[in-house]
Amino acid sequence: MKEIVVISGKGGTGKTSLTASFAYIAGWNVILADCDVDAADMHLLTAPEILREEDFYSSQEAVIDPELCTGCNVCYDVCHFDAILPGDTYKVIPLNCEGCAYCEKVCPEQAIKMKARLDGKWYISKTRFGSYMSHAKLGIGTENSGKLVSVVKSVAKQLAEKAGLEHILIDGPPGIGCPVISTLSGATFAVMITEPTVSGVHDLKRVYEIAKRFRVKTGVIVNKADLNRENYMKIMDFIKEENLLHICDIPYDETFVKALTQGKTIMEEGSDKLKKTLIEAWKQIISTVEQISTLEH
Repeated sequence: MKEIVVISGKGGTGKTSLTASFAYIAGWNVILADCDVDAADMHLLTAPEILREEDFYSSQEAVIDPELCTGCNVCYDVCHFDAILPGDTYKVIPLNCEGCAYCEKVCPEQAIKMKARLDGKWYISKTRFGSYMSHAKLGIGTENSGKLVSVVKSVAKQLAEKAGLEHILIDGPPGIGCPVISTLSGATFAVMITEPTVSGVHDLKRVYEIAKRFRVKTGVIVNKADLNRENYMKIMDFIKEENLLHICDIPYDETFVKALTQGKTIMEEGSDKLKKTLIEAWKQIISTVEQISTLEH
């Protein structure tokens, strides 16, 4: 199984738009996975038909039994997260509860029990491109996004095995946090999307360090490449210094915005020149992935 992860050190670089464009080019030949579970929006461009929906439980929260609670205040005194609401009947504020279970341990009446918390949902869908997609949505105020990413990737692998497909195309989360680490784990190749801005250059270097730690081969796409010459050259210098694959440059194009507002990819709205650039970029990505796989075996 070959995992192609599209990531960026910061949001707003065009990561999801480009991933959706590659999904459009690949059609049913790839399994698509949206691992940006904190702000999942791949569905906006792929219009998926949900085939399966499952609850995701990963953490716990405290629940107070009002029949057993005597209002002794012990749980309130030990809670460091202001999750206990005192009164005639003591209650737990779910958004504040960290699931540490300290209150359960100290309650003299055993009135507090820990229960599984619904942290989100995961889905299997079929996109309008003909491909199957594994995706998810993290609940409001919940954690464990890294674990949910692992679920999405695991489901994508199962779909690929069932369909007899070799490639999984993953829209990764931005930044360098836990979800990014979970997304990069086991990846074959990472496509890093950046832009020639001060933050773009800085965050490209940060996300590359994460990929390097996981020994994931990487390539770079510079979006809005003609936005700032000085910062563009800094990116080129970095690519040369680290001996990275420079996949392609994409010029600033307001068609991206037009396509997004219509729920379409740039492959459906862009110029012929831009479409050709993306098609060649995808061919290069697939070729590079095959070379990596050959060398590993």
